[in-house]
Amino acid sequence: MVDTTMPAGERHSSVIPMAIIGLLFFIFGFVTWLNGSLIPFLKIICDLNEFQALFVTFAFYIAYTVMALPMAKVLEKTGYRNGMALGLAIMVLGVLLFIPAAKTSYYLFFLIGLFVLGTGLTILQTASNPYVVMVGPKESAAMRISIMGLINKGAGVVAPIVFTALVLSDIGDASEIVTEAQKQALSDKLIMPYIYMAVGLTALIGLVKFSNLPHIEPEEEVTEGGDEKTSILQFPQIILGAIALFGYVGVEVIAGDTIGLFGEGLGVANFASLTSYTMVCMVIGYLIGVTCIPRFISQQQALLGSAIAGILCILGIVFSSTESTGLADALIGWTGVPTVPNAVLFVALMGLAHALVWPALWPMALEGLGKFTAQGSALLIMGIAGGAILPLALGKIAHSLGAMQPAYWIGLPCYLFILYYALKGHKMRSW
Repeated sequence: MVDTTMPAGERHSSVIPMAIIGLLFFIFGFVTWLNGSLIPFLKIICDLNEFQALFVTFAFYIAYTVMALPMAKVLEKTGYRNGMALGLAIMVLGVLLFIPAAKTSYYLFFLIGLFVLGTGLTILQTASNPYVVMVGPKESAAMRISIMGLINKGAGVVAPIVFTALVLSDIGDASEIVTEAQKQALSDKLIMPYIYMAVGLTALIGLVKFSNLPHIEPEEEVTEGGDEKTSILQFPQIILGAIALFGYVGVEVIAGDTIGLFGEGLGVANFASLTSYTMVCMVIGYLIGVTCIPRFISQQQALLGSAIAGILCILGIVFSSTESTGLADALIGWTGVPTVPNAVLFVALMGLAHALVWPALWPMALEGLGKFTAQGSALLIMGIAGGAILPLALGKIAHSLGAMQPAYWIGLPCYLFILYYALKGHKMRSW
């Protein structure tokens, strides 16, 4: 995957490649965080309960686990630039599958389209994240990933707003959409936005195909201590890092993709755009990363602070009011943005709490892997399965209990493991 030629001395002169990668990260974010609006939307038009609706996240994120290693092999054959173009082409196919899905309102078609989209994103993510880590000094890797994350989450702010404007702007009260004709009319509104998306992705294929994106070779050393290792499984920092990433992506998706479902259940009027609240919080977190790492805080300190803040948010969600908007009135009421119940606001604040986990964890987990860097990257990408499994588990718990609020306890062990990784796990070099 990382098989060509950027010399170490030229890694700093990479503005154009990073600009292209930044554009791709915007696409990652737009497509990914559109799911938060799709979930309550599909719940309406396909007559789903909370558990069924969260198969949206399962279908999308399970693709990362199923396809990570095959896509890594594909990248070894195609090279970086051609692999990126292939990933975008697969995404075009996934987007186009939404057209027959919308015409039939058949839930399985939507899930297949989401899986294909996730497959395309897998090849792009597997290539782009180690690229960003290795394109400059290790000490500032988290800062560079934070810049990419800022672009990614900025797209996450835009996506629900665009979706609401194009699809949900004139539906009024969602509870009044009860007839099959009303549901089909709403479903048909998906067709043109997804056609536009397919055209945009096709244009990006040309940009990537005819650009000079360089590949980067990993460092030759295998371990810091000099002992030769023969398997990726001999590196505790990457195995534990993948587990921590599993928990992180789970809570990240829970924060971004279940907040609309939570708000809809509580009767919040602007439920379809609530994902933007989480994304704004994540953008603030990434701005902290860009400005403070490594100048004021280390990557390890950022990870530690994220874990503690996440634990506090989980406690805030399960113990705060689902009726009072006092906290939102104090924090955002002055902006004119519609306020939400305190418990919903704590879900959004999870975005701020854990924003720096991804940028801090990647360089810490990949450190010292040498020739195993490509395998390590694929293993971390497989950890994205947390985004498939944990939200679905939350939906099952919520459906069983008849309430979503206590189901958010599922995030607590995730943040506790991230805390362990920040304190000890990332330092381990042998079992």
